[in-house]
Amino acid sequence: MMTDPLDDQVALVTGASSGIGAATARELADAGASVALAARREDRLESLADEIETAGGEALVVPTDVTEETQVREMVDTTVSELGGLDVLVNNAGVMLLEPVATADPDDWQQMLDLNVQAVMVASQAALDVMRESGEGDIVNLSSVAGRKAYAGSSGYNASKFGVTAFSESLREEVADSDIRVTSIEPGFVDTELPEHIPDEDQREMVDEMLEGITPLEPEDVARSIRFAVSQPTHVDVNELLLRPTRQEL
Repeated sequence: MMTDPLDDQVALVTGASSGIGAATARELADAGASVALAARREDRLESLADEIETAGGEALVVPTDVTEETQVREMVDTTVSELGGLDVLVNNAGVMLLEPVATADPDDWQQMLDLNVQAVMVASQAALDVMRESGEGDIVNLSSVAGRKAYAGSSGYNASKFGVTAFSESLREEVADSDIRVTSIEPGFVDTELPEHIPDEDQREMVDEMLEGITPLEPEDVARSIRFAVSQPTHVDVNELLLRPTRQEL
């Protein structure tokens, strides 16, 4: 009898209240994992948990502000105590606040560094303690095409996503003596809430113009790439996955 690739595994997904995070939680649950759902919007997490459980899966709601170190460590501890372990961590929570350097609000830069980078680092560190004990696991970090290529008007976001990519590679090298795997997911344009939060009107218009004639990725497209990475045999580490809409040039 065939089994699902993630049977008996526990996955924790941050930013699970919408977009890529919610789609990833559904995808990993479909693959057999018990899934811990972390984000600030508890009502949305509860709805997603109900959906997963109705489909026959197991889901745990863990309301968390990942910019608070104490909450991040409690998030991991709760996942382990309630679901019995931690095999897959997906660091998905993030924000994209595009502004030119000359007029950018430094508080927006700080928010991106706190959420897009520091939260990833702290969650990875907390998960690493658990995975070292079991000797294996997957840490998946959501970077971006913007973690490979810089764009005018995107300096703060670029800095945060370049940071995620660099952190992921450094962590991969540190754990290469074990069966702990690290994957950086680097999507291009995805149809999510992120552009709605861009504070600069010119940058919002630029994104709209870049999307003309392009069918963006759906969150489910990215979720499938994450499922692919964490479903590989233990000796295979998918280090990076870069995926763009077919008609996205840059």
